[in-house]
Amino acid sequence: MCRASLEREARRKDKVERALVTSVARCVIPDTGSMETVARCVNPTVSFLDLQRHLLILPKLHLSTRTEDTLPNNNTIDLDPRAFASTVDIMCGTCNGDTAGAAPPAANSTTDNAAPSASTSNGVYPAQGKPASSPYQLVQDYISNVGRFKIIESTLREGEQFANAFFDLETKIKIAKALDNFGVDYIELTSPVASQGSYDDCKAICQLGLKAKILTHVRCNMEDARKAVECGVNGVDLVIGTSSFLREYSHGKSMDMIKSTALEVIAYIKSKGIEVRFSSEDSFRSNLVDILHLYQACDKAGVDRVGVADTVGGATPRMVYDLIRTLRGCLILTLETHFHDDTGCAVANAHSALEAGATHVDTSVLGIGERNGITPLGALMARMVVTAPDYVKSKYNLKALKSLETLVADAVQVNIPFNNPVTGFCAFTHKAGIHAKAILANPSTYEIIDPHDFGMTRYVSINSRITGWNAVKARIEQLGLGSEFSDDQIKEVTAKIKQMADIRPLAIDDTDSIIRSYHLDLQV
Repeated sequence: MCRASLEREARRKDKVERALVTSVARCVIPDTGSMETVARCVNPTVSFLDLQRHLLILPKLHLSTRTEDTLPNNNTIDLDPRAFASTVDIMCGTCNGDTAGAAPPAANSTTDNAAPSASTSNGVYPAQGKPASSPYQLVQDYISNVGRFKIIESTLREGEQFANAFFDLETKIKIAKALDNFGVDYIELTSPVASQGSYDDCKAICQLGLKAKILTHVRCNMEDARKAVECGVNGVDLVIGTSSFLREYSHGKSMDMIKSTALEVIAYIKSKGIEVRFSSEDSFRSNLVDILHLYQACDKAGVDRVGVADTVGGATPRMVYDLIRTLRGCLILTLETHFHDDTGCAVANAHSALEAGATHVDTSVLGIGERNGITPLGALMARMVVTAPDYVKSKYNLKALKSLETLVADAVQVNIPFNNPVTGFCAFTHKAGIHAKAILANPSTYEIIDPHDFGMTRYVSINSRITGWNAVKARIEQLGLGSEFSDDQIKEVTAKIKQMADIRPLAIDDTDSIIRSYHLDLQV
């Protein structure tokens, strides 16, 4: 590359960094009922590729809460990054200026000497016997939404893209009602432009009178938007590809064309009094500056949510956290996220997005969707009931999860995976002797999720060579024979079970027969 080209590239990068510093140096943070404005900026010395990873906070720059007196131009502060270079400290995403690295106290928090809440509002797993603290508790953070997120359930849209899926209207209505009973906030339907059947089904589901809001997912153009509005939906989800791959090989539009079209369609939908979301497709392979400008324009146009999509499933939790936190830093406060599971990160990415300030997560039952699908509803519930138990258990009908997953599994002709979180057949099965002994004494030893929260039960297996006598003792007591066996006799029965398990697989009937046979010998 010639010297002139290098200089042009350097000037371009410097311009980008300055633009991002100005953008990211704006964030409104709720605190104890007021809106306190904290100036944010990025380290001007880092490279463009590292900008997202260096979102910094000026811990001592607390401006007046009367932002109209201190922040002209719609709360925008124009900062010279070099002027702040010597005063900004690099901090982790949770310390918020505390030099000791501790998270800031939450609003209305208790005093230092207060006892831990029995309701586990701090995110500690509800104790069964009962640990005083947990490494899985919430990280207190002004921006984190792990305790106040909303679900956009896309089984009837993304799920229709699953290889085995065919939903007739009757099946769609059953699934929609089951999702509504579970308590999801939104139900997303296939675009009414896809086919006449999709249009008719969309109208029919809109007329069911469900508590959940009904959305439909359409391309970002006026024809699709009009069809969506005709169906009577509560909201329209607009999407268009913004990565260089999709702009070149999918729709062929420039970013300027995307922006002007989006603003026109958003204005039309808003004029009809309908909720509207605008999402980029393939967000993580899109140019950061491009999508920042696009999102900010849509945000100013009155869009209800902007969406971030990991369309090819290649993002990692760290990448997700960085991008979402950056967008929140740019005053984009309502963020929907959509994660594909091609690399197995969908649930982790959704959790990371909520920690960074996302407000909505797209899910589907069993994760069904295009290719490997998206964030599974049940798996996300398993993750979030550990992180925010009070919120999840009060908002969602967790005991309905098993029947919901069975309904969808039957509809698409698949089995619920054996290792499916919560509802897999062995999710709460304990087999090893050491595990079984501890579980029988205190379930918290080897369970982070209480099966009863989901209407499930735990099972201690004694049908193998690795069983322990404590597990066999528990089974003997279940059979009503506990008072007739000593511990030494139970150990002898356990040895017989192990001896048989070395020869062939055992079922519960086999082990029960060994126990009852030994009991008869005792009576003789």
